[in-house]
Amino acid sequence: MSKATAIFVLHIISHCSRLPIDGGLVRNLPVTYGFRLGNSCFFLAVEMFIVGLTGGIATGKSTVSKALKELGVRVIDADIVARQVVEPGRSAWKQIRAEFGDEILRENGEIDRPKLGDIVFNDATKRHRLDDIVHPQVYKRIFWMLLSCFLKGNQFVVVELPLLFESGVMLDFIHKIIVVSCDKELQLNRLMARNGLSESDAKKRIAAQMPLEEKCNRANFVIDNSGDVERTTKEAKLVHETLIRSRQHWKPRFLVVGWFLAVLGAFAWFAGLN
Repeated sequence: MSKATAIFVLHIISHCSRLPIDGGLVRNLPVTYGFRLGNSCFFLAVEMFIVGLTGGIATGKSTVSKALKELGVRVIDADIVARQVVEPGRSAWKQIRAEFGDEILRENGEIDRPKLGDIVFNDATKRHRLDDIVHPQVYKRIFWMLLSCFLKGNQFVVVELPLLFESGVMLDFIHKIIVVSCDKELQLNRLMARNGLSESDAKKRIAAQMPLEEKCNRANFVIDNSGDVERTTKEAKLVHETLIRSRQHWKPRFLVVGWFLAVLGAFAWFAGLN
């Protein structure tokens, strides 16, 4: 038996927006975190806390992620999950194909990410449509990965989410936020070199995200990745030391769902009639 004691997973099936923790169905209940996945709402409260790792495109999130992994931290990379949910034959892949056509597919059926990127980063409407298809699938998978980590007794888990602030889906789910930053010119040069983009295309992709300064202002920890890897790794270790001293995971949290409670209530009502 792991140090995790108990978890109650409940699933609200409803046409609802993300509910505030102090209102609606969850008023007066010990619920701390909740997020919407399509037409489903999940509420999670556990003895494990979650750390969001984000930053600007090409600021060096993977460098920090690697450093944390080497320290034994469980890291869930949303980009990897996003690649998995759009594999040929999956639901998101079918929707993307129907929306954007066969021209965004490679010969082996996989999505041509650079080609699709060229389309969506030049059309905000299409970008939002792609997000609407992919994000619910990504967050559903992340939810179950987090549940697995909880049951294994992890003190905390880092979720690498490039669009943590932009999507807002998991903000209520995050205890601490790490933002990886770097010099603007360095960010631009890194992106151009990494993705083979022109300066104008690289600037479009940077502009599609929330300004890096605003992300830093909303962070609990900011790691400057403008220098060498050694310095960035040292900063990541300092953040790690702070996180492992936290006692947030000792605070019990519970998962509640109205759909299940409503069913139980209905059974109790019918039983009372009989």
